[in-house]
Parts: sequence; C-alpha cells; structure tokens
Amino acid sequence: MTKELKRVTKETDVKVKVNLRGTGISSINTGIGFFDHMLEAFSKHSFVDLEVTCKGDLHVDYHHSVEDIGIVLGLVLKDLIYPIQNVERYSNSVIVMDEAAVECDMDLSNRAFLIYDLDIDGKIGSFDVELCEEFFRAVAVNAGISMHIVKRRGKNKHHLVEAAFKSFAVSLRRALAINERAGVPSTKGIL
Repeated sequence: MTKELKRVTKETDVKVKVNLRGTGISSINTGIGFFDHMLEAFSKHSFVDLEVTCKGDLHVDYHHSVEDIGIVLGLVLKDLIYPIQNVERYSNSVIVMDEAAVECDMDLSNRAFLIYDLDIDGKIGSFDVELCEEFFRAVAVNAGISMHIVKRRGKNKHHLVEAAFKSFAVSLRRALAINERAGVPSTKGIL
C-alpha cells in the first residue's frame, strides 16, 4: 500500500511517499529541523514508511512548508485509506513524555474534523508551535479523518508537541489495525 504525490506551488515544492503498511522507516528533509524530528517520530510510531522532501519559502517563515506538507500527506493518506474495509476505524492513544500527556482520539470516518487543544504558544528553537495545529488541520481535512488532539497535562513545549505527534501516530496505527470481522465498519455500508 504505497503512494507518492508531488505538489508544486509558488511557495513550496513538496513530495511525499507513504507505505501505509511499513515498518516505520523514514527519510525526511523539509529544511525545518524540529519538524523533521516530529515527522520521523510520526513514522516510527505509526509504522508508516515515510519519505518527505520540501523546498519551501523558509526565508518568509515555516508556515507554507508545514501546512503544504500536511496537505500532501493528508491527500496520500486519503487515497490509501478509503474506501475503508477490514480495519478497526476508531482508536485513541495517550502518550506520556515526562510531565506531559497528550491524547489523540481518531475516527477514520472520511469526514474531516479537528479538535486541537494543546494550549501552548511560543517557539521551540525557531519553530512556531502554532504551526502544529496548521499541520494537523491540513492532514485531517485532506485525509478525511476526524480527530481530537488534547493536552491532558504538561508544560514543556517540546514534550507536548512531540507527544501530540506520537499520539497521532499510535492512534493512526491502531485505527488501521486489520480486523477481518469489521468488513465495512459503518452502518452506512461505505466510508
């Protein structure tokens, strides 16, 4: 289950390749060190093999690159996930990193929705933490995923953001877990 997509705009040149049933290996080069680290963590803990390259207008700021990578990743995931069959569909995960705990509840519903409540601001190095919400929104909207990412506790920005990416990863892995008895996991008969 592998798909690759390239998207070029005046602001970014993004290429994403996903193997949905991989082992969690990644090759990430966005020009944004902290974001690369988060995408590597997502790949490792979701077991999704992930290749991402982005040449963006980083001289402006990181916003366009982070959002556009979320858009492309979301589009690839949507193409690989739907029509959905023989998977769990619903999942949740709480990831703890020292004092921080972040929860991600997920429904592979093919209806996009995001609740994002980390209640943090500022920067991690040169990375604006507000961009995390933009990334998760872009993924959810373009992948047709309904998810809630909520801080349970914590104050260290790095721990909270990393726990958010890892809880998203583990929730996706669990939602995609094979369950042959599930058939189409909806009373509608299609998702």
